Amino acid sequence: MLTARQALVALLTLCLAPLAAPAAARASDRGPVPAPDRASPRSPVVFVHGYNADPGVWGALRADLRADGYADAELFSFGYDTHQSVNEVLAGRLGAYVEHVRRETGAAKVDVVAHSFGSLVSRWYVKFGGGTATVDHWVSLAGPNRGTSTAWACALWDQACRDMTPGSYVVKNLGGGDPTPGAVKYATFWSNCDEVINPDDSVPLTGAANTPVGCLGHNDLLGDDGTSAGVRAFLAS
Repeated sequence: MLTARQALVALLTLCLAPLAAPAAARASDRGPVPAPDRASPRSPVVFVHGYNADPGVWGALRADLRADGYADAELFSFGYDTHQSVNEVLAGRLGAYVEHVRRETGAAKVDVVAHSFGSLVSRWYVKFGGGTATVDHWVSLAGPNRGTSTAWACALWDQACRDMTPGSYVVKNLGGGDPTPGAVKYATFWSNCDEVINPDDSVPLTGAANTPVGCLGHNDLLGDDGTSAGVRAFLAS
């Protein structure tokens, strides 16, 4: 059970997430880029940020993927209002964005890398929105995949927080039946001292490659070298 002080710290971490993204990281998502080589065997990557954040949080991982040979035109960041419903609004908008990426790149499938709340949005799309046919790899960094009690701190006024609570409609339906359906390759990365995800082992999923990253803060997974290496190795598998 979280103390009132712990709940406040965790809530502030959620609310201050956008401040963790440096200006240089945000700049990587601006401006037109040339189309990728259609002969590329890899899938384009769609990043899905977490609660109260923005696409700028992906600067470090985008830079690492570019160093591995990805073109900017193969890296896409889905931006969205994180205070809306996973199942009624956001998963559908992500599905439309994935279709846009597939048309723009000519790719049959995309890889999805999500942080925190973005894990629920993207899982709903995969499981219930047709994503099993359009997603090759799915990665969750510190996702509240079985809910987090920290979300009760803002559930009274925020739909996204309600969706993240243990036993919510979203969490219950995502966990029902096969939690990792289809031919999609699933992976999760989780910390054993995450101040936002409670309990810590809410992140791993049956049927996924579940990787503990040690003691990292919730947002620290976004810039951690070891986590980045693990994500990039998984996308290449």
